[in-house]
Amino acid sequence: MRTYGVAGALLISALIIFMLWVSSHAEEKMDRPHGNLEVATFAGGCFWCMQPPFDKIEGVAATTAGYTGGHQKDPTYKQVSSGVTGHAESVQVLYDPKKVSYTRLLEVFWHNIDPTVENRQFCDVGSQYRTAIFYHDEEQKRLAEESKAALERSKPFKGPIVTMIVPATSFYPAEEYHQEFYKKNPVRYEYYRFTCGRDFRLKELWGESR
Repeated sequence: MRTYGVAGALLISALIIFMLWVSSHAEEKMDRPHGNLEVATFAGGCFWCMQPPFDKIEGVAATTAGYTGGHQKDPTYKQVSSGVTGHAESVQVLYDPKKVSYTRLLEVFWHNIDPTVENRQFCDVGSQYRTAIFYHDEEQKRLAEESKAALERSKPFKGPIVTMIVPATSFYPAEEYHQEFYKKNPVRYEYYRFTCGRDFRLKELWGESR
């Protein structure tokens, strides 16, 4: 057996550490394959209604309707809708921080939800329709908490804000027919939005809608 001595052992250790560092950064790049774009995740009730406001924002590259915050791997819409998986209907936003700030995305989020109710949004009831900000790093957490605190001080409504600010977990894209539903099925989308009373309640809360 060949012996390397102390210097050789140190060199081998250094090489192993370097290889582990390269491997971990390679995995990070695989998780974030969009270059300088950042990810934000929000739960605001029906994900059909949460894609349109973010899609309108300059600097948003893409939005994806999906499920997050639960305990089951690869859940289906039927499973999430039953309320047993712990997931919330959510929207993941891919954005360019040079064109739109995370703070701006938070503003869009708040003005498109009812933050005064727990485990419900408009006509949809259940934990799968809870509101939440899923932060991806400490900076997002700080900005979300500051945004919520500022809203508590300036809110135009009386009810307390119960929206959660929690760490992001695995996000599972919803079935394809849910993606950009407002474009694929505009009549059904508008009918649902109207009968659910979403715009009426948003106007009550914020003095505006859409």
